[in-house]
Amino acid sequence: MKLSEIKHILTDLDAVIFQLPNKSFVPEHFHVTEVGVITKNFIDCGGTVREEKVVNFQLWEAGDYDHRLAPTKLKNIIELSEHTLNIDPELEIEVEYQSDTIGKYGLEYNGIYFQLTSKLTACLAQDACGIPVEKQKVKLSEIGNQSSAACCTPSPNSKCC
Repeated sequence: MKLSEIKHILTDLDAVIFQLPNKSFVPEHFHVTEVGVITKNFIDCGGTVREEKVVNFQLWEAGDYDHRLAPTKLKNIIELSEHTLNIDPELEIEVEYQSDTIGKYGLEYNGIYFQLTSKLTACLAQDACGIPVEKQKVKLSEIGNQSSAACCTPSPNSKCC
């Protein structure tokens, strides 16, 4: 989800609710303790220099169980961050949330609440790493079901079959 999208969604919400990938919810008394830009400059295993930028939200919960972050308050925090840090509203959002360790999540909206989505690692230079192309998986039982006429009917000038 892009920063511009969450601002638009927050305009029509009564409450800000985040659901984790395991379907549990971030407690209602969470805080957004940071909104910023994370820039990652790196070189992949194939030698290509890359740069990634994301808007980072950090969610945190404290013992103030009566705390509720209103949608307008979150939108104001986002707009202040955009203005102060010159954040591009078209950057994707990454959410940090403490579980066993600090988890990094993508963000989606299902029409009711925000969903923290699992992020995966990947090799960005598979061709340079020697990672084989994934072979097509075929069930041997399905091979016999295909028309044998197409592959075994000899053409007039053919010496096959």
